[in-house]
Amino acid sequence: MPMNTHPPWGKKKKPADPEEFLADLIQKVRDFFEERSGKEPKKKEPAPEGGDSEGGGLAAGAGKIALVIAALVLLRGVFACFYTIEPGEQGIVLRFGQYSRTAGPGLNFKIPYMEDMIRVDVETVRKEEFGLQKTVRSSGDDSESLMLTGDKNVIDVAWIVQYKIKDPYQYLFKVSNVAQAVRDNSETVIRRIVGNMDFDYVLGNRITLADMGRQELQRDLNKLETGVDIVTLQLLDVTPTDEVKPAFNDVNAADQDMKRLINEAEQEYNKVIPAAKGTANKMIEESHGYAAQRINDAKGETVRFKAIAAEYEKAKEVTRQRMYLETMQSVLPQVRQLYIMDGGAQPALPFLNLNGAAADTPQPVPFNPPQEAVTQ
Repeated sequence: MPMNTHPPWGKKKKPADPEEFLADLIQKVRDFFEERSGKEPKKKEPAPEGGDSEGGGLAAGAGKIALVIAALVLLRGVFACFYTIEPGEQGIVLRFGQYSRTAGPGLNFKIPYMEDMIRVDVETVRKEEFGLQKTVRSSGDDSESLMLTGDKNVIDVAWIVQYKIKDPYQYLFKVSNVAQAVRDNSETVIRRIVGNMDFDYVLGNRITLADMGRQELQRDLNKLETGVDIVTLQLLDVTPTDEVKPAFNDVNAADQDMKRLINEAEQEYNKVIPAAKGTANKMIEESHGYAAQRINDAKGETVRFKAIAAEYEKAKEVTRQRMYLETMQSVLPQVRQLYIMDGGAQPALPFLNLNGAAADTPQPVPFNPPQEAVTQ
């Protein structure tokens, strides 16, 4: 039998270790459930004589429970003082439910049980799509992508909006549903822009319209204090409705044919007209050059004639003889047959045919020049 180490006048009150207290608490819970299930709980050893009463034991147990709870609350508060914000996030700190400050990435501190922290992802790009699913409203109306242009034509427009959070405080507390606000304002802006433009302009200028829509949507969301920044607004599909698409395709094909014919005509024009203009300019310049040449030749001949006339007046016989010789020198090399006429002989005396002239070449008629010409 183990020896009782407690003095006979009772044991002294002192706080038990946490391990002993937890073991005692677990045992009490087990006994409670065993009693509920009909099993007889394990009997405890009787308290020593002169020990504490049952009421004192309960008070001591309650004190121990309160002490452990306080320790747990204290430990939890110590651990809750520090928190870490990941890169790409921001923390909104609330003190008693009211906004206090915004915490950046890294290790941060907050007052336990007085301040709460909400993490907000500010780097993720969120997206809203319009008209891609071709969803029809429950009321039976057309889908959200059908719009009316400025010239009263119906057009089907599909687009997307991408945005990021730039102000976490406004994003959390200024607007209750930011995504719905983005959708509503996006649809309003696109319908307003398309409604102010003609059908053909909307079809051919989607990039310009998308840029206009992004700027207007950002202004509207800034007025609402949504705390978001529009990254991009892109018109993905701009087409006529299915009912008028065949007719539109025919018109588009005719327009393409017209543009093709115009381009071919312009190509032929650019090929023929510049060539004709160049030929005309060439002829005009050649005529100017020919006129200048003839004028200069005439002036030169005039000067030459005047010079010869002056020399002729000085020595008529010498000048006449020189002119005759110069003329013969230029004419005789071009003559195919040469005849020498003698004043005393009646028939003509031809030279030997060294040029290989045809035998049937008609012979010239003998000619007796006057004596004066032979003398000269």
